[in-house]
Amino acid sequence: MLTFAIKSTGWLTAHAPEPLLRAASVVLGDAVYFAVRRRRRLVLSNLHHAFPEKPAVWHHAIARASCRRLIETALLSLATPFLTETRLRRMISASPELLACFAEHRAAPAATLICSPHIAYWEAQTSMALVVPGEFPEFGTIFRPLDNPGADAFVKRSRERFGMTLLSRKEGFAEALKILRRRGFIGVLFDQNAGLQGALTTLFDRVCSTTELPGLMAEKFDARVYGIFPRRLAFWRVEIGVQRITGATTSEAVTIGLNRWLETLLRGDDNLCASWLWVHDRWRNQDIPEKRLRLEAKRNLLAAESAATGIPAHGPVLPRRTRVWIRLPNWLGDVVMALPLLRAIRASRPDAEITLVARKQFLPLLADWAVADRLHALPPQGAGYFLHFWKLRSEYPDVWLLFTNSTRGDLEARLAGCRQRFGILRPGKSRPLLSHSYRVPPDFNESQHHQLELWDDFLRHFGLAAALDRAPITPLPASHLSPPTSIGLICGSENTPEKRWPVSHWRTLIESFPAGHFILFGTANDTQITSAVAAGFGSRVTDLAGQTELIAFAARLRTCRLLVTNDTGGMHLANALGIPLIALFGPTNPTRTGPVFSAPVRVLCSSTRSLNDLAPGDVAAALRELPSAPVS
Repeated sequence: MLTFAIKSTGWLTAHAPEPLLRAASVVLGDAVYFAVRRRRRLVLSNLHHAFPEKPAVWHHAIARASCRRLIETALLSLATPFLTETRLRRMISASPELLACFAEHRAAPAATLICSPHIAYWEAQTSMALVVPGEFPEFGTIFRPLDNPGADAFVKRSRERFGMTLLSRKEGFAEALKILRRRGFIGVLFDQNAGLQGALTTLFDRVCSTTELPGLMAEKFDARVYGIFPRRLAFWRVEIGVQRITGATTSEAVTIGLNRWLETLLRGDDNLCASWLWVHDRWRNQDIPEKRLRLEAKRNLLAAESAATGIPAHGPVLPRRTRVWIRLPNWLGDVVMALPLLRAIRASRPDAEITLVARKQFLPLLADWAVADRLHALPPQGAGYFLHFWKLRSEYPDVWLLFTNSTRGDLEARLAGCRQRFGILRPGKSRPLLSHSYRVPPDFNESQHHQLELWDDFLRHFGLAAALDRAPITPLPASHLSPPTSIGLICGSENTPEKRWPVSHWRTLIESFPAGHFILFGTANDTQITSAVAAGFGSRVTDLAGQTELIAFAARLRTCRLLVTNDTGGMHLANALGIPLIALFGPTNPTRTGPVFSAPVRVLCSSTRSLNDLAPGDVAAALRELPSAPVS
């Protein structure tokens, strides 16, 4: 039945009036472009990644033309078995380079590889013998057979009628090697979606998995290597061109050289660019959900590619074209605790352009950390909040990692048009707007594990490979600041009064160190507390509550040799800065939300879970025992 359908459709196509076929290509191509939303977005995303410098109108024009040419090519493939030699000769012509290629082979026979990218009108290549003068040489083409035996036999016969031999990828590889030994031609597809069996390379500065078959055969037989491209002249009118890939003598050089040749070809010619099949995802290997946060394939040629181009394969200058957006939590402490994971993501995917989405007040701090390429502020709450994320669709994010657990955060990612949206799914919860979720195991008791451990499990489930770096942030040069001699105190807590050590206890602690200088930190909402703590101590206590923005707060924290703090975001920030601290925990669980960086920390917990019962004498003793920050 399939064979009959192919034959009858092909016969009708071959005998249909050409104006009708042109109209059908326009209508069906536009239908693919406008009606099949997922394909349209893939085409535009691919073009936006490959040509970010081009205007949107250019992206849309190339995308629409590419969809139309996909239909033209499909119609030609159906019709070719029923087209006469006379008609094919009118449709197909040979470029001077193609004629020179065959002339060189006749003069000096050698194993020759003709490597074909996914450029439209590939069916015309099977008719090359009609436009190449003289005796056509032995020419085998490796192809993927159809699953239906009858249809496969029909297609094979039709493509072989002008002198080519089709060699199945399953059984014909040995014959391909024999043809090369006989110094014949082998046609082979080179693809950038070779899965885990390919080699890591780049195409348009994006990491992909490229097939190594052409390179392996070229190296084994010292073959000449050509890239082939049908250039569209008009509807069903093509000129077949080739270009020699020079200077490539090893498998790695051929693999890399073919990708560079294709890039140059498409960048320099809008006509050929529109003929490439942008509707296919050439970078699919790097978006496998379970491996999304790592670079993996059978071989890694990024270092060899780096040596060939002069661009280091690792480090900050690696082209970053995979767009990873990370929605950070809304609380300062959670944002700080995520830093080791942000470092690991950067190390695991050095090709990623990382965009952090966070509250506006956190952006200067995130910029100070230098773990992201871009920072994106959450918009103000209001009627335009979700419209803001809808407009982000034009930036074509590839990945959206959610450290939040809210429907609002999930909706933000969905509205931005990101196809892969990753988050944590807890038992009994539902997050239908996620595309991929990490299910927390039923036996995972969150109260017995740190929040960082759960986030780490989440990201490793999706391929995170790098180890967590818990080292404190290297302090910025601060020659204008005084040496760290003061003791810092964070007496407030933004969201939970029960997390605050009593004012009387803070005052008793200060009295225990009559020669010490103390700095009180807090937000504007903490000023009533800090004023009560500082009352009567004069110059021994400096009250900065409500007087510092986040960056200034971090800078003043660096002036402290020690810090005593409630369980607050400031506690985590100080820990990240490497400041020795004593953390006071009452109702909250330090196992779950304690400091995570490798700096001196002493955690003191109330046995009754009430901070009223945590004695000032115990805190003073711990303060005397804790190593101080070195004086700079």
